Amino acid sequence: MCVAYFLRRQRRWLQQRRLHQAGGLLLGMEGYLSESDFVMVEEGFSTGDLLEELTLRASQATTGEVAAFFVADLGAVVRKHFCFLKCLPRVRPFYTVKCNSSLGVLKVLAELGLGFSCANKAEMELVQHIGVPASKIIYANPCKQIAQIKYAAKHGVQLLSFDNEMELAKVVKSHPSAKMVLCIAASDSHSLSRLSLAFGASLKSCRHLLEDAKKNHVEVVGVSFHIGSGCPDPQAYAQSIADARLVFEMGAELGHGMHILDLGGGFPGAEGAKVRFEEIAAVINSALDLYFPEGCGVDILAKLGRYYVTSAFTLAVSIIAKKEVLLEQPGREEENASANKTIMYHLHEGVYGSFNSVLFDNTCPTPILQKKPSSEQPLYSSSLWGPAADGCDCVAEGLWLPPLHVGDWLVFENMGAYTTGTGSLLGGAQACRVTYAMSRVAWEALRGQLLPAEQDEDAEGVCKPLSCGWEITDTLCVGPVFTPASIM
Repeated sequence: MCVAYFLRRQRRWLQQRRLHQAGGLLLGMEGYLSESDFVMVEEGFSTGDLLEELTLRASQATTGEVAAFFVADLGAVVRKHFCFLKCLPRVRPFYTVKCNSSLGVLKVLAELGLGFSCANKAEMELVQHIGVPASKIIYANPCKQIAQIKYAAKHGVQLLSFDNEMELAKVVKSHPSAKMVLCIAASDSHSLSRLSLAFGASLKSCRHLLEDAKKNHVEVVGVSFHIGSGCPDPQAYAQSIADARLVFEMGAELGHGMHILDLGGGFPGAEGAKVRFEEIAAVINSALDLYFPEGCGVDILAKLGRYYVTSAFTLAVSIIAKKEVLLEQPGREEENASANKTIMYHLHEGVYGSFNSVLFDNTCPTPILQKKPSSEQPLYSSSLWGPAADGCDCVAEGLWLPPLHVGDWLVFENMGAYTTGTGSLLGGAQACRVTYAMSRVAWEALRGQLLPAEQDEDAEGVCKPLSCGWEITDTLCVGPVFTPASIM
């Protein structure tokens, strides 16, 4: 598309919005997120158009400072939230900060009313810095440092998790007024990431831990579990909910005020996942109706990371080096008998940076080429590598790509989970730049201003696209929205 035309339309749209604001037709939001935090994408355009414009600017820049960046569609995050509320109406969502700690994500989720699950002091500081109250924070790390337990106590974070005697003893000493959630081992034998190998108390040990807490005058208020990421069997949630019911009964017998059930995470974030979120939600709802029926007095939570952010982020990264290696035998003879070499491309980002998800998820990212190749171009066996000079910084292998050049841009979708923010929180290098975008429809949905244009007795809500591009067919019927106020 014509970039100049896109920019003219975008400028005209911004001018119209300023006039509306000056006339008092558009009220400003008094919350966590403001229009200055993101690019408002006009109807008819998408984040893809914005990404194309940004890569063009970076390619034309004389300084060459920008060699990788993210474009984040905050409207996709909003859409995921409303989908969650629709599918799991009894469950209160909390966001797992370590998954993606970029400010735009935290602000939009805080605006949507989510609580936050933090694993360390840096994450607690970060969410409190943007104004999230301590009552909406869970310190969910089952292996906590004493200094960070003291930090939680000093800053009003009351809800902590534990799964063994030593963790409980640390809390008894450093945060005696804490409300504790007992983390039990989940049925995660089929998950890609099996957290039960390191975390979670067995059912056999739960009574002893509950008795120990009672003896030390620590109140255990609930049970949590996490089935791990990439679980192909939704019934794992049902089994863990049944196990949690047994632990609830143990705690009640011992006099603990059990009223919180934390379903953990493991919900898919990428579009087209093997197990759809709706399938998992259906299993969870059935299990909750059986073991924790509505009106039983139990507050049900879930900690989600990938679900909210994976599909919202797209990464653009440039090629910084290229090396051709001759092969002893030709490549795929059936397609290209002349392909007798393999090509190694080094990117500006690697597995120690924005491709951190390769280590977390054992994935092989597939790039989208910014410059579309012609059908006559040969394909070569190719691999993608990061900038680090070691054999571990491999982003992807086994790719068949047309010949690319230093300075060309590659685009990667579904890059929102464990790709940005992690390094800076752990004291490492700063993550690459993020440009946030949102459509007007998504912004108005976030502000709670989507109302029916005409009152129709048969209409249950308003169906409009929430992504940045009008061509995206995903729609949402916006009705009454529930958002959690506090966890205590």
